[in-house]
Amino acid sequence: MTRRTGKLRLLPIAFGLTLASAAPVSQGNIVSETRELSFYHTHTGNRLTVTYWEDGNYVVSALDEINVFLSDFRTGDLVEMDPELLDIIYEVRESLGGSGTYQVISAYRSPQTNEMLRNRSAASGVARTSQHILGKAIDVRLEGVDSARLRDAAISLQRGGVGFYGESDFVHMDTGRVRRW
Repeated sequence: MTRRTGKLRLLPIAFGLTLASAAPVSQGNIVSETRELSFYHTHTGNRLTVTYWEDGNYVVSALDEINVFLSDFRTGDLVEMDPELLDIIYEVRESLGGSGTYQVISAYRSPQTNEMLRNRSAASGVARTSQHILGKAIDVRLEGVDSARLRDAAISLQRGGVGFYGESDFVHMDTGRVRRW
């Protein structure tokens, strides 16, 4: 970012900051200059901490890093993850104290991976038209937070689907219609 000086240039900058500060974070209630998320992938052992939102905009290079990190670890396929999903998990974490690393169990799934998981067990709960295939879902735990509490925080946002898998100890969040299971 370049720094501008001079009296005439301050008005547009001040006006822009006023507009940016008045804009909500996606559809939620949290207004922040930067949004950072930390991830640990339970299948690959990889970690990522990234600032994905800065000065009122998504950081394109950070979104690219997230897309790679949340790719289908079985096939290497990736998709553009829905930035609203990132906002949801950010807001959930903020509502629970604003710290902690998300342990990722599943994010993007290629159609082939999704079908393989569906065929493994009819009782697995893997939907044929899963939000995971669209890059609109993530299955996570949040370090230091009981998964039932994570579920309740996600439900309270009323911003998409929330599934609770108590036996496996994770929460599904997606940007689809508001529903829960």
